[in-house]
Amino acid sequence: MQVSVENTSALERRMTIGVPAERIETEVNKRLQQTARKAKIPGFRPGKVPMSVIRQRYEDGARQEALGDLIQATFYEAVVEQKLNPAGAPSVEPKTFEKGKDLEYIATFEVFPEFSVAGFESVSVERLSADVADSDLDNMLEILRKQNVRFEVADRAAANEDQLNIDFVGKIDGEAFAGGSATGTQLVLGSGRMIPGFEDGLVGAKAGEERVLNLTFPEDYQNLELAGKTAEFTVTVNTVSAPTLPELNEAFFNQFGIKETGIEGFRTEVRKNMERELRQAIKSKVKNQVMDGLLAANPIDVPKALLENEVNRLRVQAVQQFGGNIKPDQLPAELFEEQAKRRVELGLIVAEVVKQFDLKPDEARVRELIQEMASAYQEPEQVVAWYYKNEQQMNEVRSVVLEEQVVDTVLQKASVTDKAVSYEEAVKPVEAPQAD
Repeated sequence: MQVSVENTSALERRMTIGVPAERIETEVNKRLQQTARKAKIPGFRPGKVPMSVIRQRYEDGARQEALGDLIQATFYEAVVEQKLNPAGAPSVEPKTFEKGKDLEYIATFEVFPEFSVAGFESVSVERLSADVADSDLDNMLEILRKQNVRFEVADRAAANEDQLNIDFVGKIDGEAFAGGSATGTQLVLGSGRMIPGFEDGLVGAKAGEERVLNLTFPEDYQNLELAGKTAEFTVTVNTVSAPTLPELNEAFFNQFGIKETGIEGFRTEVRKNMERELRQAIKSKVKNQVMDGLLAANPIDVPKALLENEVNRLRVQAVQQFGGNIKPDQLPAELFEEQAKRRVELGLIVAEVVKQFDLKPDEARVRELIQEMASAYQEPEQVVAWYYKNEQQMNEVRSVVLEEQVVDTVLQKASVTDKAVSYEEAVKPVEAPQAD
């Protein structure tokens, strides 16, 4: 077998492979002999069909099958011989494909980038620290109460935070438009669910009252056909309901499946959940800074095949998350390319750090992480047992732990600044940068 390799770009390789005719004929004859042992042809006993008849009937199919298998086998042999690491399936183009002659074909493919991760010292990390204060806990209890608010019909004018049951019809230039009308819809004033001015225009309204609102859709409204247009909404208020916060009592505690009784037991459990959320938030922010630093310090070329696979994976996730009748391949690839590129680059960099430092998942940390996740459930022991019985789940946890070990490895050399902040600041999501 003859092999030559040409570098056509940083990652693309064009490999020409020649396969001797003798090897091809050997593979063809092998398949014909296998066929002869089981072929059923009228006038001949099984296994007694002359090879000339077998060859006449089955040679073309056997040759095509042999060539396909040989291309697959010789490509693998060639990349091993040349010490190449393909990042995807090759595009194969035959050069010679004639009976009795050597087979020569060209395989074009991308390889994984070869690099060493560097620049750990240039990574800057601000590591937050915080505690759950009693005031934070009090605020959380109020949030939980508001999340479980009940509304009771009230015979008075509507105010912010009231829930209205309304019918409305929206028109643009006197014509109703798609999605601009509804009946019996529930709307909490001040929720920001409707376009600017809609909810404000209903403050002070009473049950049975009709109001006409002249409003303008925002310029950046998601429905481009309505963006920037002025509409008239005729709104009928059916009912006005006032919010009633639930009492902090046993009935309220039971909604959360907390075994401990009394307000102190409930506060203890809520504090535990807040502390768990705090740890995860701090860890996540440190990890994001480390990954951003590694990306900045290690620009690498990304194989198109890996990028395309990641885009397709993100498409599928988007369809699963948002539903609808749309198919993944109907979503524009451009929507996902930036995120896909980041994920592929980080995957390659993290894998290289693991290789460079010969990292292995710390099984003690694996168990600690499983116990941490299980502590959020009512029967944590059962959750732990479930993880250890599911190898796929265990491997996912090990991957998370291995990534944490990568972060720890970088932190040993990175520039780290510790900063004490409030609970609220520590758990607040990092805002995405605004586009220019």
